[in-house]
Amino acid sequence: MSDLDVSASEMLPDPSPKLCEAFKRIEQTRMQGLSFLNPNIHVEAVGFRPWDVFWLGIMLTPWTMNLFLTPREKEKWIKVGRGERLQYNFPAGAYDFIVARDDMIGDYMMCSLFSPVQQFGDHEAARLTAEYVLEALFKSDAPATTDDRPLTLQEKMEAPLSKRDFLRGRFLRSERT
Repeated sequence: MSDLDVSASEMLPDPSPKLCEAFKRIEQTRMQGLSFLNPNIHVEAVGFRPWDVFWLGIMLTPWTMNLFLTPREKEKWIKVGRGERLQYNFPAGAYDFIVARDDMIGDYMMCSLFSPVQQFGDHEAARLTAEYVLEALFKSDAPATTDDRPLTLQEKMEAPLSKRDFLRGRFLRSERT
């Protein structure tokens, strides 16, 4: 066996099919009959792609929309306890993920985006939102000045609302007071 064979990390396949199967079972068992389910939304793994040593994507279900990280390189998965929070930096900012494990799903981390998902009138709107979130995650929302100085309060007030602020609902409250 060569050194390459010893140090190579096992690469795991795209988790989308496994996640969809598991969440459909969860929907049919644990979630059956709950009032907060959106009947217009179905289970879908949206946009899973390699990111660092993870698979990154969004799990859309009739009860929630979560940003998901699952192992891509098995040996590099961070072993911490369930419920622990880990923060990951993306161009759009830092996001907290909760570590979880499920017998059907395995190890994963999630960052809640919408829970419940009652504000979506149909599945297409929810999926488009998920795709938009994934796109926005990799764009910096920091307004730039032309001379590398910090923005003044007036400039911040006049700056367009960022995608991240919009998704976090900052348009609903004033930060100018």
